[in-house]
Amino acid sequence: MASPDGTGAREPMLPVPYRVTSRQAETHDSVTLRLDPVGERLPPAQPGQFSMLAAPRIGEVAISASGVPQPGEASLEHTIRAVGAVSRALHGARPGTILGVRGPFGTTWDLLSAAGRDLVIVAGGVGLAPLRPVVLGALAERDTYRRVCLVAGARTPAEFLFRRELDAWACRPDLEVDLTIDQPSAGWDGQVGFVTEPLARLRLDPRRTTAFLCGPEPMMRFCAQGLLRKGIAAGDIRLSLERNMQCGIGLCGHCQLGPILVCRDGPVVGYALAGPLLSIGEL
Repeated sequence: MASPDGTGAREPMLPVPYRVTSRQAETHDSVTLRLDPVGERLPPAQPGQFSMLAAPRIGEVAISASGVPQPGEASLEHTIRAVGAVSRALHGARPGTILGVRGPFGTTWDLLSAAGRDLVIVAGGVGLAPLRPVVLGALAERDTYRRVCLVAGARTPAEFLFRRELDAWACRPDLEVDLTIDQPSAGWDGQVGFVTEPLARLRLDPRRTTAFLCGPEPMMRFCAQGLLRKGIAAGDIRLSLERNMQCGIGLCGHCQLGPILVCRDGPVVGYALAGPLLSIGEL
């Protein structure tokens, strides 16, 4: 049962109804949904955590939070790419649609533990969605951190999430932004290549740098290895992992990665733990 204020302990496998109150198209196959509780409200998701979003009569899927809730705010924000039956249904949800939500679950980016340090944020494709709260959190408490560097990549210019926000961030003097695309594209005069290339050019203080990575696993592995070569400790490199999360609370075992369950022990884990696991093809 929930507590009187609607935020207490409750049955974690029982979805809570939330209404879509806004839908922002990000790319041809990605949207950001804002969800508000119909009645009972769930605790706010912390940066890095995920919720199980349910499309009625179709199923549910794990989606990381892509927004930062304001104090006292009950809204949730999730950015969804249409890649399967459930995510396509969620992607197509219009304002007024009722969805089911469970959560929030999992570990966080633990941004505050990097206070007083340089931040390097590396996103590949839709990996920018779980990292957006890191950028927003760092900018909201800008004096808490030293350098803040964002490296983001996409296949084409049209596939960058949050493009208007990226353009605004690029104009800030207190945020270093490097955008790159995989292949040359008409009208694009920015960098071309994988995110590993601008990351390799960054001059970093390895003793005072914390890195946050999210994207395809090969991208994260290569970026982490590049950071290790720069002298950054594996314990200062954090990754957000993705596996087939079905229960969200460590019961079903579908998201097992070696000795860990990603829904329970992740999705955010240190590279000291993740690195050896990601190097095993069978996992």
